[in-house]
Amino acid sequence: MRPQEIVERTLAAAAHLHGCAVVVQESSEAVLRWANSTMTTNGHTTSGRVTVIAMVAVEGGTAAGVVSSSVAVTDPAQLADLVRAAEASARDAGPAQDAMPLPDPSETDPTWDDPAAETSIGVYGTFAEGLAEVLAGPQRQYGFASHELATTWLGTSAGVRRRWVQPTGSVELNAKTPDLSGSAWVGASTADFTDVDVVDLAAQAARRLDWGKRKVTLPAGRYETLLPPSAVSDLMIYLAWSMEGRPAQEGRSALSGPDGTRVGERLTGLPLTLACDPAAPGLAYEPFLTTTRSGDGVSVFDNGAPTRRVDWVREGVIAELGWSRAEAAEFGTTFTPPGDNLLLTGGSDASLEEMAGRTGRGLLLTCLWYIRLVDPASLLLTGLTRDGVYLVEDGEVVGEVDHNFRFNHSPLDVLRSATEVGATERTLPREWKDWFTRAAMPPVRVPDFTMSSVSLGR
Repeated sequence: MRPQEIVERTLAAAAHLHGCAVVVQESSEAVLRWANSTMTTNGHTTSGRVTVIAMVAVEGGTAAGVVSSSVAVTDPAQLADLVRAAEASARDAGPAQDAMPLPDPSETDPTWDDPAAETSIGVYGTFAEGLAEVLAGPQRQYGFASHELATTWLGTSAGVRRRWVQPTGSVELNAKTPDLSGSAWVGASTADFTDVDVVDLAAQAARRLDWGKRKVTLPAGRYETLLPPSAVSDLMIYLAWSMEGRPAQEGRSALSGPDGTRVGERLTGLPLTLACDPAAPGLAYEPFLTTTRSGDGVSVFDNGAPTRRVDWVREGVIAELGWSRAEAAEFGTTFTPPGDNLLLTGGSDASLEEMAGRTGRGLLLTCLWYIRLVDPASLLLTGLTRDGVYLVEDGEVVGEVDHNFRFNHSPLDVLRSATEVGATERTLPREWKDWFTRAAMPPVRVPDFTMSSVSLGR
């Protein structure tokens, strides 16, 4: 059954309800994997999912129930069963605090009747040629590359009919010395692999392996630290995820102020802007909201509403927080939809290498992982460095620290205390890659990044 037919038949089965939204998603993914400089896996998979969101009039208001199925739809009776299950879930849930009328259609989608987009192993054509050269090199190479085209159809009882194809691609490469005593990681995010130079990525890893020939031991403490774009992205993503309006208004977050929220407060004298933008070149996401859950800043009742550029921080000042339409009406503010990319701009045109060349003594990180929240009131995060911490002295990398560090630092303090910010570039978040890949970040110099303890793990 075609996705468009699934939408229409489901909405027809839900005609007796107060409202309904149907989300059909089909994914096509191609992957490559290599280990010990040998290709181990290549493959192509497809998957699909149908989600029904039932809005039901109940005593005290409107309730919403959400039911999904990944079983291929071959019989209209399956759709009627999903509607009944979603309706029952709504009645069990009771009146929803975020209930609103579904948005009216904002425009006609000329691609609505198009089929699902398909990727294939062929997307790696040029990339595979470079990878063959890398695998023949002196280092032992391990890595994984993935490319996905996810097609979404959204139909609602209010008349919305929208389709979107989301490309998501990434590559991670881990190079090791022949005796396996040293390793280095590099990664990249991409929409189609035409802009990924795997030979250059391998050269970056080889350079890091060379830095690691000399080992140094350092104690925990506060260090001037150069955060590369990947590390910056993982910290800023957590900040963006934490910028919901209701928790801030109710005094439950780091964005809470003495008289409400901290919108309008200056974080930094640098002209930094942290934003999501559905029209960002190469990082675009759905121009309409599709969600299968409700929570702070997001609501299933908002399915089909237009997305837009949101400046969470604008030229150093906290500018916007996330509000669903119901929350915006309750608190007298503006609907601010969530986004699926993140950009930090406003720095200089300096590269990470140039910033390192201006460093008297400090640390150069590779990436971060195992990031967790310690204190919601200050957005203090903890986590570990990973795959290489390097000591910089007099503008030169002089060795690799022979251990990792546990850090304790807030992304708000990264922005507050940054003394130099370089050029923004597309990057791959290491910690959040499985959920968030579309990021463009600069390298950032933090004069007092807190390495709270030594970690002996690699």
